[in-house]
Amino acid sequence: MVLLNDLTQRLQADDPEEKRIVTGVSWQHYEALVADLGDNSGYRVAYLDGVLEIVSPSRRHEKGKTRIGGLLELFFLETDTEYFPTGSTTFRKEESQAGGEPDESYCIGTEKDFPDLAIEVVVTGGGINKLELYQRLSVREVWFWQNENFSLYHLREETPSQFQQTFGYERIDRSEILPSLDINLLAECLTNSNPLAAAKDFRQRLRSQFSKNSI
Repeated sequence: MVLLNDLTQRLQADDPEEKRIVTGVSWQHYEALVADLGDNSGYRVAYLDGVLEIVSPSRRHEKGKTRIGGLLELFFLETDTEYFPTGSTTFRKEESQAGGEPDESYCIGTEKDFPDLAIEVVVTGGGINKLELYQRLSVREVWFWQNENFSLYHLREETPSQFQQTFGYERIDRSEILPSLDINLLAECLTNSNPLAAAKDFRQRLRSQFSKNSI
């Protein structure tokens, strides 16, 4: 495909992250592209109302999303939380003209067709509005990791008119699907440049937190 060949040729800078936006793309062409790329593609593809976004993630992007996933799995284990990882699965609804591939995603409690939580690592701005996309996919909670900070949003289906600019999502300080998670602790550990030390610190502090709560 010409678009992908052109994108690949432009990846010359150190640790690049390229994002291309194409308009006027039919749903059939979007599905054909997803099928052509397959499960082993290094690209992330999103689609909304005829707009196609193709991202070739940087190493910094992939490191961020992998470390978030690793620490969250420690949290699930230490808190005995039932979870079902869905990773960067392509989720799509033709009737909503929306499709996307989160950096990380999870169903909490039970496995579902669409995840309860989608996580996006933001390195380059612009492109498709991910809150609008995930609202159409009925994802309950969306986290953005950008500039070493989290921004959390929870879908308020019962009062969407109050949050029109965020497509029915309310900005929140603490996760509502993982209420016992200290999001500030998670962010702090992610800023540790040593992944092993960060994981050990996160696990130790989780154990300390929950042992105190059980007294």
